[in-house]
Amino acid sequence: MRELTYFIAISLDGCIAADDGGFSAFPVEGDHIEMIIREYPDTLPAPALAAMGLTADGSRFSTVLMGWNTYASGIEYGVLDPYPHLEQVLFTNEHAEADVPSTIRVVGSDPVAEVQRLKAESGTGIWLCGGGKLAASLIGEIDRLVLKVNPLLLGRGRPLFDLPVGAGRFELETSTPYRSGVVVNEYRSAP
Repeated sequence: MRELTYFIAISLDGCIAADDGGFSAFPVEGDHIEMIIREYPDTLPAPALAAMGLTADGSRFSTVLMGWNTYASGIEYGVLDPYPHLEQVLFTNEHAEADVPSTIRVVGSDPVAEVQRLKAESGTGIWLCGGGKLAASLIGEIDRLVLKVNPLLLGRGRPLFDLPVGAGRFELETSTPYRSGVVVNEYRSAP
């Protein structure tokens, strides 16, 4: 059975993006980035991989899940196919497959049913890239949380879980501080 991992950057006040959906406040340099390159290269978008001369091998993730706002954040930079090295699944009720490249599968139905189907398939892990509304709808399916806690306050922004969620409990497995001030906390869903 494949695992669903919500791997995401977050501010100290629980935001995964600024109020306008931007991510520019999150640092893109520092020793925590070296860890991402080394341990999570599958989560780097194609332009970043190309710029660094890297290849994602699918050893950690073979599928990425995104909500529309997460996907659309790359459009202004010309990134229409962010993760061609992964099976890309875009959850939206407002957009059609004609709105995105053919390498991205659009799902407008129940995200829980889709994730349960994906978990039953073969492959490596499933990465929940964002956003908060999609994460809230999938709380019962999230097996792991990997939070890159950044040493900043956004004041207002998009929360980690952007809708009321049912009860859930996660157990801390590891917490790794970096010189950059980022702390990576890894949690596993508790029974």
